[in-house]
Amino acid sequence: MGSSGQHREIVKAMVASFGKAHQARIETGVSQVLERWRREDGSSPVLREFCLTHFVCEPPQLQNLLERFEKNLSVVMGNYHRIYRTLNWPLHVDAGPMSPVDHLFANFDVYAHLEDDLYQTRLAFVLLLNFPLAELEEKEGAGATWERLKWAQTRLVERIADRVPAAVKQQRTAAYTAVEDYIYHYNIHMDALRDSQGNSCFPEGKVLISHWGLRDEIKAAYVEDGGLGRQEMIYKIMERIISQEIPGDVIGNGHLHWYPESNRVVDPRNGEEIVVGAGRNRRYEALRSVFLAEKKLDDYMPALPTLIDRRFRQDREILENDVEELLKTVLSAPVLKDVAELIRTRLGRPLQPFDIWYSEFRDGEGIAESELDRRVQAAYPNLAAFKEKMGDLLITLGFTPEKAAYLQSMIEVDPARGAGHAMGGGMPQDAAHLRTRVPAGGMDYKGFNTAMHELGHTVEQVFSMNEIDYFSLNGVPNTAFTEAFAFIFQDRDLEVLGLKEQGGSEDWRTLHGIWQTMEIAGVALLDMKIWRWMYRHPDADARVLKEAVVKMANTIWNTYFAPVLGVRDSAVLAIYSHLIFCGMYTPDYALGHIIAFQIESFLQNRSLAVEMERMCRLGRIAPQVWMKAAVGEALSAQPLIDAASHALENLRMPAGGE
Repeated sequence: MGSSGQHREIVKAMVASFGKAHQARIETGVSQVLERWRREDGSSPVLREFCLTHFVCEPPQLQNLLERFEKNLSVVMGNYHRIYRTLNWPLHVDAGPMSPVDHLFANFDVYAHLEDDLYQTRLAFVLLLNFPLAELEEKEGAGATWERLKWAQTRLVERIADRVPAAVKQQRTAAYTAVEDYIYHYNIHMDALRDSQGNSCFPEGKVLISHWGLRDEIKAAYVEDGGLGRQEMIYKIMERIISQEIPGDVIGNGHLHWYPESNRVVDPRNGEEIVVGAGRNRRYEALRSVFLAEKKLDDYMPALPTLIDRRFRQDREILENDVEELLKTVLSAPVLKDVAELIRTRLGRPLQPFDIWYSEFRDGEGIAESELDRRVQAAYPNLAAFKEKMGDLLITLGFTPEKAAYLQSMIEVDPARGAGHAMGGGMPQDAAHLRTRVPAGGMDYKGFNTAMHELGHTVEQVFSMNEIDYFSLNGVPNTAFTEAFAFIFQDRDLEVLGLKEQGGSEDWRTLHGIWQTMEIAGVALLDMKIWRWMYRHPDADARVLKEAVVKMANTIWNTYFAPVLGVRDSAVLAIYSHLIFCGMYTPDYALGHIIAFQIESFLQNRSLAVEMERMCRLGRIAPQVWMKAAVGEALSAQPLIDAASHALENLRMPAGGE
């Protein structure tokens, strides 16, 4: 970092060369360069000459500079993305058994040296000299009046603002890759489970990944005979996973019979009980490894010295306190008690902790998962059929035949090794990849429901990459916004299957919306508290971390969920796999549900297809600026809460809480 005297000397020389009219830009640009210029980058005379040579003062030349960087970086970053996708293919896509070398290739971070190279070639300094960075408060305030060019300039220089050594980035990638692999192989063979009487409760061949598959099986059991017993067994499995009491040998292994209630393991070949080791806190060792990898970046980012700062001020661009307030607003809504009473009445029993996943918000009887599986099998027996019929599916959602065909051509469909995800293209005309898990017998409803979620992601990714005016603006403000579109598509899964609900469906959908927002808001609040705790206790081992996570989960439960469901002391919020391998991602899910409701409200009497395309063209501007341009109002949980109260009134239920 240069001295104040050096700053004054360079600014003086540049003002003399370019004129006093450009002094403000010169001072900002020189400051940004000096903050990142190191001894190895060159001497003071070299720095002075660089600034005098590469400062651009006239708007047409600045436009040309932006366009040159946009064109070249789109090629570089787009092709890096293709390499990343290829190297991680065996980890992400179920294309057969993985080999040891696949893990090594997945650890190879092709992006790790990009910033180093941009600084060593001084390209990064050219951007810093000519385009000012902006604080979050400025983007949320003055950003509302910025032209698209100003946003593009800001996003472009932000891309290279952090100078983190490649070796540190490589270590972080290796940590995330290892934990991701651990999570993606955390499968429970349900047909090997036994109840207290030694009976099997699940069909042959059913294998569920934690937490996604376990959670979705709980949801499906509400309309099945004997569903409550299976839900209680799955909840016990979740408790064993959270506490790490789960026998290590039953993870991914269907050859041993496991009794979750007693935690006994029996060899079915001779009926003898065997002694197996527990999880040894590996779950929390994985979480700790992610924390330590992220912490290594802290010293290189003084303006954002923790992952917490980076997630909120840089990635989400919503202040941490504002997000927490949104979450608590949802969790404290009095209407939740009335929704819980409705659920209690419909179930005819006291609520249990796993009822945070109740999903049968509809008139009449629910649809058994076996019937949904049958319909999915008939329409989309495999991923090839889903890809082939994607155009017709999109037409059902309101897209024109031409637009549906275009989207179909830009979205590839792959079998997921994990639960499912979407990976957008890295440059214009690069296809997005939709991934969902498909059992050996073909596509089932769980896989289809996930595919609909990922379809929402990929449609957004295609639009916001290929129909944007500046490459640096591709995408949406943060991942919560792409989650919002994913939820909107996912909520239309029955409609696509020809099972559109009748009578009061909007009211039921609203109640479903606030209930699932409540659930994920609790997880998100836990996620935030876990990371705060880890920063306060950086030397804590996995056992201590586990105890802290369980305690925090119970505290959040007793504060917000126990008054609603009527049962205390549950750590079930800690089951989410994202808490372990995603580095505080879950607040984006909660924000996504809130945003999705605001978009859905705006879409009433409007076309999803037309409005989604318009919204995606807004690109990666500040979240609140995007919201006001997209739906005419700021991000807020209150519309969802108010709508839930009205929905209960429409369904002749009391609203407003006790």
